[in-house]
Amino acid sequence: MKYNFDEMINRRGTYSIKWDGGQLLKDMGFTERYDEDTIPLFTADMDLPVPQPLIDALHKTVDHRIFGYSIFPEEYFEAVQHWFKKRHDWEINKEEIIYSPGTVHALNVAVRAFTNPGDGIIIQRPVYPPFTASIEANGRELINNPLICDEKGYYHIDFSDFEARAKEERTKMFILCNPHNPTGRVFNVNELRKLADICAKNDVLIVADEIHGDLVRRNQSFIPIAKVVDDVDPIITFTAINKTFNLAGLHCTNVIISNPELRQTFNSVMGMHLPSPFTVSALIAVYNEGEEWLEQLKEYIDGTMEWVVKFLAERMPKVKVRIPEGTYIMWLDFSEYRLTPEDVHDRIYNKANVLLEDGKMFGEEGLMYQRICIPSPRPMIKEAFERIAREFAGIS
Repeated sequence: MKYNFDEMINRRGTYSIKWDGGQLLKDMGFTERYDEDTIPLFTADMDLPVPQPLIDALHKTVDHRIFGYSIFPEEYFEAVQHWFKKRHDWEINKEEIIYSPGTVHALNVAVRAFTNPGDGIIIQRPVYPPFTASIEANGRELINNPLICDEKGYYHIDFSDFEARAKEERTKMFILCNPHNPTGRVFNVNELRKLADICAKNDVLIVADEIHGDLVRRNQSFIPIAKVVDDVDPIITFTAINKTFNLAGLHCTNVIISNPELRQTFNSVMGMHLPSPFTVSALIAVYNEGEEWLEQLKEYIDGTMEWVVKFLAERMPKVKVRIPEGTYIMWLDFSEYRLTPEDVHDRIYNKANVLLEDGKMFGEEGLMYQRICIPSPRPMIKEAFERIAREFAGIS
């Protein structure tokens, strides 16, 4: 079927953190202004309708009228295996799949399970803020291997620095974000192999957050890091349906661990977590019948990104942006305006009344940036950028 992603669906009154969480966001210091006219584009969920097979599956679950403790049927594991084999040519064994109620939850479990207080963990800033939180809140040492941004806004890995960091005696883990949030890099085979080789030589465990792996541009391909290495034992991979199919509210991450000892350790630290029957039926539906919807979604997101780049070139040429290789995130560089980060924030959040995400949250490397999540109806995205452009008009 053909999906209408331009449809404006009112999410207010549906317990949405984007659309109903204004007071919470103000209390957190995230924004000063939030009202009925705010356009929130800060968090990574979609304002777009989900696949019809998913809706049908959830209706069937509701119609049963009993929502007790649930198990994982064979169909659950088969759906995961089928998806990754078909989409990424990645063979996953059933016993390697561990359910977690969320990726951030799984990340914190991995940090506690496989490192000790005081151990060093490498991340590549600017990067998703919970990476930092999972390290610091658990008493581990953050080791930053910042990505290098060239004059065209393209990010590269500083391998000499990465190797130096990996060789440090305290370094025990590397948290890889691929596709990278917020820069949108999709790391290629050579980059992944080089990272994996350095980690293997220095006995550094790799935890790979690959939950955006299905959301790449039409001319791009995503390769799980577990596919490019000779030994998958020291690799832990996070996959999820939440980003791909807009199901963050159903809490479903799958952690792939090949090594039986690591798997047992992870499970013992995490403890038992049973799924919702809605989560089980949702995953089976989207992984078995969601491809048609996903291909239409990717085409729509690509079109929106092309519009954003064209609009900024014409109306706000001082903003530097490039279409990311993956994710539905765009990383906007406001540094050429020569304003303070606070002034940039004020013009967007308070005056334009558009809620993005301040780049400083991703590390000091993001100080003059804003992150925007664009999987919303294109008319909404256009209105948001029109508002922002008006507030920056005339600045020399």
